[in-house]
Amino acid sequence: MIFDKEGTTTIVFQEKTTLSGFLEHLNKAYPKLKHDNIVVNLFSFETLKVDNLLEFLDMSNTHKSFGKSFILVTDKLSYDDVPDELSVVPTLQEAKDLIEMEEIERDLGI
Repeated sequence: MIFDKEGTTTIVFQEKTTLSGFLEHLNKAYPKLKHDNIVVNLFSFETLKVDNLLEFLDMSNTHKSFGKSFILVTDKLSYDDVPDELSVVPTLQEAKDLIEMEEIERDLGI
């Protein structure tokens, strides 16, 4: 698992692993990441289904309840099929932009 920390944001990605292995490693590393905004880069996975993304839902909800952003990055599926509770964007730049917008909203109490 590779961590790329930029300010208060950590981008997490993994090369050559299964999604279940990735989730297991992410759950183990979560205590070290819980104070940062988290971007999960899923570009290394050839195929993804909405059900695969739902495996991140509990962690996402927990993380957002602490007032931090949790964003999945993939361009492998239709965003209309993804539940609104998950933040999914197609590029890392859009993830960074979304974090910036969410931080502004939190600062304003929206």
